[in-house]
Amino acid sequence: MTTTDKVTDKAASPRLERGLGLKEAVALNMIEIVGIGPFVVSSLVIRAMGGPQALIAWLMGAVLATLDAFVWSELGAAMPKAGGTYVFLREAYGPEKWGRLMSFLFVWQTLVQAPLSVASASIGFAKYAGYLYPLTTRQGKFISGGLVVFIAFLLYRRITTIGKISVLLWIGVVGTIVWLIWGGMRHFDAKLAFDFPPNAFSFSWIWFAGLGSAMVNSIYSYWGYYNICHLGSEIRDPERNIPRGIFLSVLGIAVLYLAMQTSILGVVPWREAQTSDFIASLFVERLYGHAAARVVTAMILWIAVASAFSVLLGASRVPYSAAQDGNFFRVFGRVHPTKHFPHISLLFLSGLAIIFSMSLTLSQAIRGILAMRLIVQFIGQAVGVMLLRKRRGTQRLPFKMWLYPVPAVLTMVAWGWLFWQTGQMRKGLAGIALGALAFLIRAREVRQWPFASLPSTVDSRQPGIPS
Repeated sequence: MTTTDKVTDKAASPRLERGLGLKEAVALNMIEIVGIGPFVVSSLVIRAMGGPQALIAWLMGAVLATLDAFVWSELGAAMPKAGGTYVFLREAYGPEKWGRLMSFLFVWQTLVQAPLSVASASIGFAKYAGYLYPLTTRQGKFISGGLVVFIAFLLYRRITTIGKISVLLWIGVVGTIVWLIWGGMRHFDAKLAFDFPPNAFSFSWIWFAGLGSAMVNSIYSYWGYYNICHLGSEIRDPERNIPRGIFLSVLGIAVLYLAMQTSILGVVPWREAQTSDFIASLFVERLYGHAAARVVTAMILWIAVASAFSVLLGASRVPYSAAQDGNFFRVFGRVHPTKHFPHISLLFLSGLAIIFSMSLTLSQAIRGILAMRLIVQFIGQAVGVMLLRKRRGTQRLPFKMWLYPVPAVLTMVAWGWLFWQTGQMRKGLAGIALGALAFLIRAREVRQWPFASLPSTVDSRQPGIPS
């Protein structure tokens, strides 16, 4: 094949298209954020805090998400490419050395944590479906796995169609939460909502331990505000729409969450709410009866589908980006010839999600997600912002973090604290160690850093280098 043929072939190969605007970006973020999370962890948050002061855990989750949004916005606007964090870590730590390791670790973890995230939504779906029809353990696992298959089917199409589906799913998500808030406001009992037990605000080490346990669940319910960063190559006007999409998503969800949680506490006594597996359904049943509770349960199942849909969409772009960069298996870099999306990556992650959804519990999935992601992705990115600024300056940044470096430093401290609170530190660190070992084995085989020698990595045909 001649040089001209290669250029023509490269130009003719299918590519991702920028088919998502601000509306679709906000919709994709919000449907991933909400998901099944607030409906299955609300009782856990109340139980961990021991009363209505559980609202503090939801508020602190919003504050942490806002601080971290500055990190994502600066990186996302500066590098709007498929893969998001993969690109951020590669560039922040240096694409030829440590950036290779950090970005590889992220892809390595994505192969586990992304299917875990999808599995948590599908497990929650099956759990909440139990309100409509009691399920055996085997039936629940079958439904969890089947849901992943259905979501993969929905995603097997062009990004412009995906954008339209996301808006439809988003309408169902917001409509359900607004219904819950409206019902709670009309029947709100302040004495019930703020029935604080003794020592509700003792601020002892036990209180902070409870807050940490509660925030492990509440921050899980906020995650997703960054999803559009992984779709950077498919966002129109990304320098503006990525930061706007992130902050609008966090603000909108924070208001909805706090209002919804307060509404529930104003109808269902917290001592009863902390033991309920179907807290939202119980809430609506108290207000409007069993038939209405079945309707809201169906809407919550809709939300679970929407969340898994958004998670799998964004995650499928990560192995694709790494493969395109030559830092992962080539097969993941394939784009569907007519629908223009990374279909191999999507199918692989879907397969793992099916396995996880049929073999894990919801609590195992949630804590596994946090343990896998906090060190490399979230803390790694906060450090990466500082490294990029030091090396490149701020002149070409489309979005600059406010009060730099305060948000980045605070997020690092908070993520480190939550990593400890997961109780999965050993597993999280073991995952990182295994990823580093896999990186070193691969690097040795392909003679890349840190095993590359100068003669084998330098192209002697470059100008200025003698052959």
